[in-house]
Amino acid sequence: MAAQTFPKALSVGRVPARHLPVVATFALFVLTFGAGSVSFDNFASGQVFTNLFIDNAHLIVLAVGMTFVILTGGIDLSVGSVLALSTMIAAAGVKAGWPVPLVVVVVLLTGSVLGLLMGLMIHKFDVQPFIVTLAGMFLARGLCFVISIESISIKDKGYRALGMDRIALGGGVSITNNVLIAVAVLVAAMYVLHLTRFGRTVYALGGSEPSARLMGLKVGFTKVGVYVVSGFCSSLAGLVFSFYTASGYGLHAVGMELEAIAAVVIGGTLLAGGAGYVLGSVVGALVLGTIQTIISFDGTLNSWWTKIVIGALLLAFIVLHRLIVRRSSA
Repeated sequence: MAAQTFPKALSVGRVPARHLPVVATFALFVLTFGAGSVSFDNFASGQVFTNLFIDNAHLIVLAVGMTFVILTGGIDLSVGSVLALSTMIAAAGVKAGWPVPLVVVVVLLTGSVLGLLMGLMIHKFDVQPFIVTLAGMFLARGLCFVISIESISIKDKGYRALGMDRIALGGGVSITNNVLIAVAVLVAAMYVLHLTRFGRTVYALGGSEPSARLMGLKVGFTKVGVYVVSGFCSSLAGLVFSFYTASGYGLHAVGMELEAIAAVVIGGTLLAGGAGYVLGSVVGALVLGTIQTIISFDGTLNSWWTKIVIGALLLAFIVLHRLIVRRSSA
């Protein structure tokens, strides 16, 4: 069944319908950050704002990879487990005395190969992405505990410096290398999705796979490719997370695949595929980070309130998507 997309001609006020979910996400981010600024002293400081990027850099990278998959109408449930596996490989490799560049290459190759295998199974055997990536989730999580059932601390000073070193922005505000990695991934993803044939095929595939085939587009290559991208981003997110925590652990990122999906949906990408923007997914991740920061500043609320609010936001944005699609079909 073909996915619904937003016609360019449709608009709500002066905002084209295809941009409305992203605008709504940005407005939500401004409102939540503004609410925190009004409620708590020092919340509006520059460092608190940059900490949103520092603390959520791994989620931003995950959400970027997930956006590619969801734009085609697929899903990837393995990303959290691949992230954890990447931290374990990195920590075990560093502990074994591997050079840091070799560790990085092995981690990125592992995630990419897992994504390639899942993509090939989905394409060649026409298996539902949910089932294939669910199997990938269990496989990656199990491999974590083959490496070690305990947390592995990363003590190499050079590796730890990659995550701990601060880059001053002035005014007492600083960021880490993880933020630069997340921004680089975002820029690269925006370029690929909007300025390359592969990106245009991703949108076409999500809009209607039969139509994409009739146009002579490389449907198979693209369908496999988005899972390679997701696997690569998951392993890169694992490296970022290991820089952040200086450890590898098989129970890292449990349930984070759902947070990545939530960030993408809240960011305005249709679960049916064919419509959405990777920038919206990043803003969606920042919305989730802002909610967590507000709860941390409050100090009286249980962290599970984050899940409650995320659930409510997901329902609200799914309803928004449906309303826009119905209006576009009318």
